[in-house]
Amino acid sequence: MKVELTTEPNLADIEEIRQGLRKHNEPYLGGVRKTDVVCYLNNDEGAKIAGLVGEIWGNWLFVRYLWVDESHRKSGLGSQLLEKAESYAQSVGCHSSSLDTFSFQAKPFYERQGYEVQMVLNDYPISTKNYYMVKHF
Repeated sequence: MKVELTTEPNLADIEEIRQGLRKHNEPYLGGVRKTDVVCYLNNDEGAKIAGLVGEIWGNWLFVRYLWVDESHRKSGLGSQLLEKAESYAQSVGCHSSSLDTFSFQAKPFYERQGYEVQMVLNDYPISTKNYYMVKHF
């Protein structure tokens, strides 16, 4: 046996490893609900100006991405999207939400929304910080 390393993996290799991990996790997490959650706003022309992508896993909402077009920032759209996703999560039994954000992104915004820093990675990936944040409903 020989350990192989590549910086250009093929999708089949990645999926085979993922499936191996999923099989290992199945007895512990197999019945846990997992649902994608997406909410967004379109302008009058139908183009997206803001959106949130997340997932509900068990009793948690995980916010993967929250984006507001630069021309609409500071208008409350981010708060509206987050509130919509959190409200839905609560309605289906979630007790908490988690997310991560870089030091150059939106930490103060999330703190105003009730999120608290649980962990910080310094110098990640090079010279910034990555904040892992949680909000309990």
